[in-house]
Amino acid sequence: MASSSNYNFYENSLDDTFDEFDQTIENVFETAVDAAVDAALEYQAPTKAKKKRAYIERQREIGDQQLWNHYFREDATYPPHIFRRRFRMNKPLFMHIERLSEKVSFFQKKRDATGRYGLSTIQKCTTAIRILAYGCASDAVDEYLRLGETTALRCLKNFVEGIINVFGEEYLRRPTPDDLQRLLDHGENRGFPGMIGSIDCMHWEWKNCPTAWKGQYTRGSGKPTIVLEAVASYDLWIWHAFFGPPGTLNDINVLDRSPVFDDVLQGRAPKVSYWVNGRQYRLAYYLTDGIYPKWTAFVQSIPSPQGEKAKAFAKRQESIRKDVERAFGVLQARFTIIKNPALFWDKEKIRKIMRACIILHNMIVENERDGYTQFDTKTFEQGEGSGTSEVDRTYSTNMPTNLNNLLEKRNEVRNKIIHERLKQDLVEHIWQQFGDSQDED
Repeated sequence: MASSSNYNFYENSLDDTFDEFDQTIENVFETAVDAAVDAALEYQAPTKAKKKRAYIERQREIGDQQLWNHYFREDATYPPHIFRRRFRMNKPLFMHIERLSEKVSFFQKKRDATGRYGLSTIQKCTTAIRILAYGCASDAVDEYLRLGETTALRCLKNFVEGIINVFGEEYLRRPTPDDLQRLLDHGENRGFPGMIGSIDCMHWEWKNCPTAWKGQYTRGSGKPTIVLEAVASYDLWIWHAFFGPPGTLNDINVLDRSPVFDDVLQGRAPKVSYWVNGRQYRLAYYLTDGIYPKWTAFVQSIPSPQGEKAKAFAKRQESIRKDVERAFGVLQARFTIIKNPALFWDKEKIRKIMRACIILHNMIVENERDGYTQFDTKTFEQGEGSGTSEVDRTYSTNMPTNLNNLLEKRNEVRNKIIHERLKQDLVEHIWQQFGDSQDED
């Protein structure tokens, strides 16, 4: 019995020892885990505070008052000629454009949630014009006009859209019968009866052209560009603007896509008639350079003129054809954003900027020509009613166009035989009218 009791006592002692050991191990493990957790919590990186929206108090009221005192009050700091240089237009024209606020709600002066007035109409319009005129970055006007980069871009976007919607129908229109008659009279006065303007193309570099499109818009090893086809008259008014073809296209490829002859082909253009060297013609034409095809609607120079008559014609044609080149130069000088590479990614935004600049250009031309649409065409006639170019005002431009009429007009525009005959008559006409005197009027 004694031995059995000793055995049980020994067994119970071992069990107690193992329990104590397990408890010790458990306590040590829990202590180690708690210490590790405490250490991790102690050295954990502090949570980042929620980033607040950046706000800069620009004191826009001071900018508005400063702009008004500098340019718009009666005793303004800067005289009219400096206003004309910096705004690219006279003050009355700018005040006319400022009436965008009547049609576009963005340009209306409003209160914010606190009752504080926002930017004025003059601030917003000046911001857009400065970006167009100087081609500067959108935040370059912040220090003077007191508005941020995002707001400046919104001003530009709404301004160009407003110009197109409000003034586009009037200042980028097809020639009316009165316009056409004036152009014909002035063309005849310069030695080219039936001439209504000059046509050519220019390229606008697209700096941020998407990589996938660069091959389509880049010619050779140059930069990607977008093409503008335009028709300009003697006073630099742009009558036709077709913008958007990729820079890999030349003038002929652009012409194939252009709607420049749509009115003629569809019977919407007024009929004209004029006489050259005793022969009557019934289709007006444009002066062009040598790349354009030999159609009735185009009159090119003579590449290597032989003889006095040919030299006189080439000299006069090349000098008058520069009207469209001058229009491109003035357009780029007025709006440097067109001269500099385009920084926008969206082609539609670039198209609207080009269209708005052309409309503004025509508005400036009208304003500085003292009543552009009210010209008296009699001032261009030589002698006593010697003009032979006239517009048929009885012709209806609303007649439906069928396929036969369309093909007939197309053949008339592209008739090479009439083109050669017209060119020969013009050579003789210029020689008879001007002779050896080739001074441009």
